[in-house]
Amino acid sequence: MQTKKPSGLVTPSGLLKLVVHAAMGVAMGLAFALILMVMDPSGTAALVQQERTQVGAVGTLMLTFGIGAALTGAVFMMTEDG
Repeated sequence: MQTKKPSGLVTPSGLLKLVVHAAMGVAMGLAFALILMVMDPSGTAALVQQERTQVGAVGTLMLTFGIGAALTGAVFMMTEDG
C-alpha cells in the first residue's frame, strides 16, 4: 500500500507560490480593466461611469482575476510531478 503524498500547498514555499499566483492575477486584472477603459470596445467606460464608484468595477475585475489565478496555481501545484 502506498502512502499518501502530502500536497505541496501546506508548506511555506507552497503558500508563497499561491500568493505569487494571486498577485499575478491581480496585476493582470488591473491591466485588463485599464485596457477596457482606454479602448472602450463596447461602451464599457460608460457602464463603469454609471456605477457608484469606478473603484468597484476595477476592484471586482482585479479580485476575480486574482482568485482565478490562485485557484489555477493550486491545481497546477497539486498535479505537477514530484
